Parts: sequence; C-alpha cells; structure tokens
Amino acid sequence: LPRRRRPAPAISAAASDLLSPAPSLKSRLAAGDTLYGLFLLSFSPTLAELAALAGYDYVVVDMEHGPGGIPEALACLRALDAARTPAVLRLPEASAVWAKKALDLGPAGLMLPAVESPAAAAEAVSHCRYPPRGVRGAAHPIVRASAYGLDDSYLSRCEDDTLIICQVETATGIAEVDAIAAVDGVDVVQMGPLDLSASMGYLWDPGNRKVRAALREAERKVLEARKKVTAASGGNGAYLGGFAMQNDPPEQLKLRGYHMVAGAVDIGMFRKAALDDVKRFREQVMEIGEEGDEEEEEKEEKANDGYWSE
Repeated sequence: LPRRRRPAPAISAAASDLLSPAPSLKSRLAAGDTLYGLFLLSFSPTLAELAALAGYDYVVVDMEHGPGGIPEALACLRALDAARTPAVLRLPEASAVWAKKALDLGPAGLMLPAVESPAAAAEAVSHCRYPPRGVRGAAHPIVRASAYGLDDSYLSRCEDDTLIICQVETATGIAEVDAIAAVDGVDVVQMGPLDLSASMGYLWDPGNRKVRAALREAERKVLEARKKVTAASGGNGAYLGGFAMQNDPPEQLKLRGYHMVAGAVDIGMFRKAALDDVKRFREQVMEIGEEGDEEEEEKEEKANDGYWSE
C-alpha cells in the first residue's frame, strides 16, 4: 500500500499572532511618521523591555559601543519582540559576516557604522540581500528571523521590511553624503555628530560652530537627494536620522527634516538618575546635623510618654 503523507502540523492561533509582524519601521516612515528611539548599551533585557513598555518607537541594541555580542543581543531582541517594539542592531562594523549573523536574529533593521562612500554603502546593502541582488548567506529555514522556518512569508518580505541605516559620521563621509543617500537600498542616513566632531579635530565638541555648519550642510544634501530619488523613481529615498544632543534637542531635529530621532542612551539615563539621587540625598538628608537628631529624639520621647500614659 502507498504510504500516506503526514499532514503538516497546524500552527496555533496564538503562535500565528506572534508570527504576524507589527508594522515595519520602513512602512511607518513611508507613512510620514517621525520615530523616536532609545539606544541600549547595557544589553539588559529588562531595560529593553522597559523601554518598549515606555512607548519608544524603536530600540537600538548597540553592538558597536556596548559590551555584548550576538547571544546578548538575542536576549534583548526577544524582550523587545514580546513587547511588540522593533529592534535595530547597530553593528561593530559594516561587514558581511556581522550583517549575516545579525539579520538571522530577525531585527527590524541594521545600523551600519562609518560609511564613507557610495561604494561602501552599496556594499553594505549587498550584505543584507540574498543573491542575485546581494551576498547574504541563505539559512532561512533554520534561523530565528523566519521563525525557524515557520514563517512562509519571510523570503518574500524580508528585504522590503528590513531597514538599512548607514551612519555618516566623518568628514570624509560628509563630503559624499548626497551620493550615499542616493544608493539603492539605503533607507536612512544616520548623522553622527560626536564622531564627526572628532574627525574634524573637535573631540567631544559637537556644538562647535564648524561642526554644526558641516552637519547642516550634510542634512541639506540628504534631503535634496531624497527629493531627487522621489522625483526620478517614485520611491521614498533615504530619510534623515540622528541623535538628539544637549545643544540640539529632538524638536530642532524634527524641524530640520529628521524622521528618526534617538533621544537618549540607557546608560546615560541611569547615570543621570543615579547622580541626581545621590545629590538629593547629600543636599537634603546629610545636612540634618546633630541638632536635628536631638529634635527628632525629643519628639520620639514625647510620643512614647503620651502613649504609655494613656
């Protein structure tokens, strides 16, 4: 007798809901949204989850400056996915190996550091695409990005959904930022004011007049390149992304045409909260001297006397 083929196991309704993706960052940008995000350097899944529950539109898990690697990033992605918040992985370098390993985790996007030319941008994009359009290694049936092969739609949508962010953060990159923004597949040009200031000889001085002038000119070029791409092909072109700084708050970035704004870093937020807490203690508690202690003791004695006399 011919052997009967076993039916494929049905996916439960709950699993199906989990597999259905939230609106992609690319679709939200195309809809005109301005997205507000947080950088996660601690690699704490708890803080990742808290950031998601607080309402950030996306969280950047920073593998460039943070201490974690692929396993630690995976734990943060799971926490963010559970709270239906897109995760962007900032890679240590814009290489094929790092892009392949990161994409297999299933992030909403990749942030690629120190892109300095259109050729480098095109190469970075190729790392994120399967052949023949790129060089990404194919292991989709067994990786998390495709729900370990359970998501049949993954191959048809992954390249359309994955946001590719090129960081332009040096004087060399700024000089070619319009050509970088025009590269097919570059979705966001992320400005890096701190590294830019360093490359221009003004380390840790992003508010320097010359740095600000270079940044404004680069912003103008990206916006102009986007207009040209839109007019020529009907596509969206590259959006502006950046970091809010003390001298450059989020509302100013929005007014200048930014559509992705990172407002804080988890380590920085905790540092400020910790310093403020210690300062408050020293100012409000430690100033209570011996006289204050004696007054409190007298109040306590009177209260005790009243209690026992009743």
